[in-house]
Amino acid sequence: MSEAPNPNAGAAPAKRPAGRGRNTELPEHLKAYKGVWVFIEHDRGHVHSVSWELVGEARKLADTLGSTVGVVVLGGNDEPLETFAAEAFTYGADKAYIIHDPVLKGYRNEPFTKGLTDLVNKYQPEILLLGATSMGRDLAGSVATTLLTGLTADCTELRIDPVSKALAATRPTFGGSLYCTIMTLAYRPQMATVRPRVMLMPKADPSRTGEITQDTLGMVETQIVTKLLDFIADANSNKINLPYADVIVCGGKGLKNPENFKLVFELARVLGGEVGATRPCVQAGWVEADRQVGQTGKTVRPKLYIAAGVSGAVQHRVGCEGSDVIVAINTDANAPIFDFAHYGIVGNAMQVLPALTQAFAAHLALRSRQAA
Repeated sequence: MSEAPNPNAGAAPAKRPAGRGRNTELPEHLKAYKGVWVFIEHDRGHVHSVSWELVGEARKLADTLGSTVGVVVLGGNDEPLETFAAEAFTYGADKAYIIHDPVLKGYRNEPFTKGLTDLVNKYQPEILLLGATSMGRDLAGSVATTLLTGLTADCTELRIDPVSKALAATRPTFGGSLYCTIMTLAYRPQMATVRPRVMLMPKADPSRTGEITQDTLGMVETQIVTKLLDFIADANSNKINLPYADVIVCGGKGLKNPENFKLVFELARVLGGEVGATRPCVQAGWVEADRQVGQTGKTVRPKLYIAAGVSGAVQHRVGCEGSDVIVAINTDANAPIFDFAHYGIVGNAMQVLPALTQAFAAHLALRSRQAA
């Protein structure tokens, strides 16, 4: 794979503040970098929703900086990239940079890395955001390495520092027990990845339009080591879809044992929702790992989140605090979860859960009879 030139190479060394061993001043030639970009992730004709969430976040950052929002859309010659760009404009983008090329049909690291790094070097954005998905994580790491710039992964908050005007990217660290804010002061672009559902989905404005720039890749198939032979859909992809559930009932170790955890499944079934769990429940083998909510699990944003026997430690809070309504059930009135829950029930979950299941079932049955 031919490597893109490093935008930070050839610069005079930045002046180091006294007593510190790293550069913190932005070299003069990098001050020309302007704009906030989002990589648009798509597969088989569909854009991943995290891309639209990031476009909405990019709009806020760009408004603070007084700059524009750009999106990068890479794909094959027959893929509707212009349609994806038009949709990005409705969510807040101003410009779209598109590359159609046969070698970009289906994701492979080498051509996508070259395409994205070439565009960054040519048009010089100061911020580049990607989704923390399997594709986004793979691509972000290789692009940041090629550009020799900083990358902050799995961010929970993005803002512009009022003093330096740099991107301040906040993420949990030390297993979620602390939050740290990271700034890439002396390099551009500043890169960050964000998990799906961490940021709010922006409202679309159908009247918005933008400018499309077509570019070329300049790469042939024989230059690419990896070959895409076939696409095989994940047979289990629709079994547990926690990040996109409207209702989630989550159980914690306060339920004591896997037999009591079945009460969580019963309530979720009545509500037509999904079942979540805390890390200790997953580690104990009560449920599958795909049901874990929290820093090392899934980030969720349902309309209703019922937490039963969950203490609400910061590792778990990171994964669920964006929910529209959180109902907490815990015997400990001082449990941390009551600090951010919208409604709290101080009581034994093994008694409250069956009562809720019965009450919801009766209410839904009544509504069904009235509708008939």
